[in-house]
Amino acid sequence: MIQAVATQSQIRARHAGFFSDVVSVAIRALRSIPRDPEAIYPALIIPVFFYAINVGALQDMAERIPGLDYKAFQLPVAIIFAVTGISRAVTLVTDIQTGYFDRLSLTPVNRLALLLGLTVADFTLVVALTIPVIIIGFVVGVTFESGVLGLLLFVLLSGLWGLVFTGFPYAIALKTGNPAAVNSSFLLFFPFVFLTTVFVPREAMTGWLATVATYNPVTYLLDALRSLIVVGWDVEALAKGIACIAGVGVVSGTLALTALIGRTRRK
Repeated sequence: MIQAVATQSQIRARHAGFFSDVVSVAIRALRSIPRDPEAIYPALIIPVFFYAINVGALQDMAERIPGLDYKAFQLPVAIIFAVTGISRAVTLVTDIQTGYFDRLSLTPVNRLALLLGLTVADFTLVVALTIPVIIIGFVVGVTFESGVLGLLLFVLLSGLWGLVFTGFPYAIALKTGNPAAVNSSFLLFFPFVFLTTVFVPREAMTGWLATVATYNPVTYLLDALRSLIVVGWDVEALAKGIACIAGVGVVSGTLALTALIGRTRRK
């Protein structure tokens, strides 16, 4: 009897491995998406709404700018609205409040996998969200000068932007554990998008707005996405867009990892 108790006391949970941990967390996050439709529907309705309003209201004025296809010009804006701020950060807050995250932190699961698994699920979701918006673009006559490969790169860059932006809501979720604070994180995006080339090309902007747009990273992301539609393969525009994604990713990723380390150290 004593030997059996001693044997049981020596049983320890075995670490499944980093990749397995990431997959497990990602699968759980993906399975939770259908139970949270209110987080998905706005990501489809809002970009379609803005696309229809902007094109309908401003297309006649935009025709005064030579060579500007306003439907193609506005499609990347709709895509950015669709993929920005989409994350499972609210679910993470729920896990924190219910104590599930604390219990998970006590297991052998890799701490970084707790965050990366969620971002894998986010990337899958934001890529899926680009498809309906692109289909709407095709319906109204938008074509990709860069062809099928350009379309795939367009989806990839959009997904990567949505992915790197998730670092901000995750940092807030891990730092505060407050759902209201997480929901307000999307407000961080509005200065980025409205102080850039969302309505007209940079060449048509003047004054302080033109200066702000020059230093706004979203300007170069939009330029890269638009180049795939209307130009083809503009290496310079694509390089600047990728650099924009990488730069924002470094900032948001650092904040999220710092918040993760801070929360797991409390356990």
